[in-house]
Amino acid sequence: MGIFKAYDIRGIYDRDWNKDTAYRIGLHLPELLGTDNIIVGRDARISSKEIFEALSSGITEAGCDVTDIGLCSTPSCYFATAFYGASGSVMITASHNPKEYNGLKISRKNAVPVGYETGLDKLEEMVTRNEKPHSVGAGRRGSIKKLDIREDYLNHIAKFKDDISGIDAVIDCSDGVAGVFIHDILGDTGAKIRFLYDKPDGNFPHHEPNPLIESNLADLKAAVRADNAEIGICFDGDADRVMFIDETGNFVSPDLITALLGYHFFIHFPEKPGKDKTVLYDVRSSRSVPEFITELGGNPVMCKVGHSHAKKLLRETNGIYGGELAGHYYFRENFYCDSGMIAALTVLSVLKRERKSLSELMGRIKKYHYSGEINFEVKDKEGILEALKRDYREGKLNTLDGIRIDFPTWWFNARPSNTEPYLRLVVEAETADELNRRVDELKEKISTLAE
Repeated sequence: MGIFKAYDIRGIYDRDWNKDTAYRIGLHLPELLGTDNIIVGRDARISSKEIFEALSSGITEAGCDVTDIGLCSTPSCYFATAFYGASGSVMITASHNPKEYNGLKISRKNAVPVGYETGLDKLEEMVTRNEKPHSVGAGRRGSIKKLDIREDYLNHIAKFKDDISGIDAVIDCSDGVAGVFIHDILGDTGAKIRFLYDKPDGNFPHHEPNPLIESNLADLKAAVRADNAEIGICFDGDADRVMFIDETGNFVSPDLITALLGYHFFIHFPEKPGKDKTVLYDVRSSRSVPEFITELGGNPVMCKVGHSHAKKLLRETNGIYGGELAGHYYFRENFYCDSGMIAALTVLSVLKRERKSLSELMGRIKKYHYSGEINFEVKDKEGILEALKRDYREGKLNTLDGIRIDFPTWWFNARPSNTEPYLRLVVEAETADELNRRVDELKEKISTLAE
């Protein structure tokens, strides 16, 4: 079917999947999750309501109840799953994808994600076979009841709020569901905030809800410069990811934010980590990140790319927090789940307490020259990785996720995308000249191998 991905279900709605698919997924979900009650939340995409109705029809026909939490962010759906002790949940969202897309993020008890290796493969098989499921509540049809999570969720988020009074910020909600809660969260902080595109609109009329693409940050950058703001913040469509702009209007690489968060946990509130000082960073992150975390007294641990891997490892290590290059940030105190809002509040707290500009703080962390992700559309991904391992065998090889090969003055990571037909490359070096040389060298090598 093509919509069952490594971490979720996603595709162009009414082309790759439709309401019939949603119904069949709902019909088999209770059996997969082993539950008689599933929480369902949804984002503001135009197709989300129709998907909710079809999905819920399948769930209830299987004899399972639906707890409808309505329009919400993905992090708030994770919260509801863990906080209310639910055995399973579904968030209807396509996250940062364009408006034509929609999808499902499925979680088990304690908001543990269901990925392809942990259940989506079985669900795909069930849906494809389309056999009658073994209904959890045989002999009855489930019901749909609404649950207002706002007060409980806002009380939870309030635990992460620090004094940010006087901070001057511009926040872009990308026409997504960050706008559902953001005014209640920030309204009493005393910060001076200008909001952009804070009314949820599934057409995303101002820009696509993917802040990792810098062209989508043009309005935010302009507003930061025009207002002489201290920081710009941009959420993606479902508010599980967040990106930052410094006071000069420059994009801050999300992996470096992982290091910045260390100020909060190891300097400002050293009692929070306790004995467990593990901080996760993904395999694509700059060397600056583990080096800075180590300087602060933390224990940096490298992890595979993807929220299911990060959450699993954070839980296993009882890590205090973790971050990814894609702008996901995970917190032990948030049920080991990611939250763009908690990350934003923490960064604002660091800015207030350090009394230094974001660019100055980043200058303390960033030591190297970094390429960002470069994508190659290739057929034989594994063959190319094997060739790169052979050609760069003198370096230190790490096969945690794709290949990462480290040399004294530079390193690169090449990994197959789990969600798109790409081989992704990241390169970092001590000097700009070496970075440019190594990027050109690897581009030519990969392109030649792909022919």
